[in-house]
Amino acid sequence: MHSDNEQQYDVRPPRVAVFIDGSNLYHSLEENCRRYDLDFRAFAEKLCNGRPLYRIYYYNVLRDIDRNPQAYQDQQKFLSTLYNTPYLEVRLGTSKVRGDVVVEKGVDIMVATDLLKQAWDNLYDVAILVSGDGDFAYAVQAVKDLGKHVVIAAFPSNLAWELANVADDREFFTPEYFAPLWTRRRSPPKDDSPPDQREGGRRRGWRFGRRGQNSQ
Repeated sequence: MHSDNEQQYDVRPPRVAVFIDGSNLYHSLEENCRRYDLDFRAFAEKLCNGRPLYRIYYYNVLRDIDRNPQAYQDQQKFLSTLYNTPYLEVRLGTSKVRGDVVVEKGVDIMVATDLLKQAWDNLYDVAILVSGDGDFAYAVQAVKDLGKHVVIAAFPSNLAWELANVADDREFFTPEYFAPLWTRRRSPPKDDSPPDQREGGRRRGWRFGRRGQNSQ
C-alpha cells in the first residue's frame, strides 16, 4: 500500500525510436563489411536491446529513373522490403546533379525535424541515431535539451567528433556486430584493395560530405 503523499515513479522501460541515415549506413557497411544486405528488423531489435520500440525511420534519396533505370529498379525492390518491415517508416528526399556528383536534397532536414518533433510530442524517451554525420550535432543537442536521451550508432572510423561528443551514449559498430544481421548467409566477397579505392567506399573518418549516387 502506498500513502497518498508518497511520490509515484514511472518505472516503464524507456521507449526507443530509431532514426537511420540510409546513405550514411550504406557507405559505412560497404566500407567496413563489404556488404549491405541488412535485416532492418533484426538490426532495430539489437539496437533496442530489449527496450520497447516506438518506430524505425529510414531516410534516403529516391533514385532517378531517367539517369539510371536499373539502379532505380534495384532501389524499388529494396524499398519494398522496408515497406513490409513492421513499425518502419520510409522518408525519401530528392537528389540533384552538381557537375559529376549527385548530392542529397532534404534528407538532413527530415531527420532533424523528426528527431525534434517527436521529442517535443513525447513519443520516445531514447533516440538512436544511426549516422556518423556531424551535421546532426546541433539537432541532437536540441533533443537533449528537451529531456530526451540520444545514442549515436556508427562505426568509429565513420563518426564525426562533434557528433560523438554531443551524444549521451555511443553504440560502436564492428563487422562482428552485423554478423547475425545479414539477410543472406554468405561470406563477403574478396577484395584486397584499400577501402578508399573501392567504389563507394570512401573513407570519411572525422568528416562527412554529401553521399554519391551509389547508395541505396
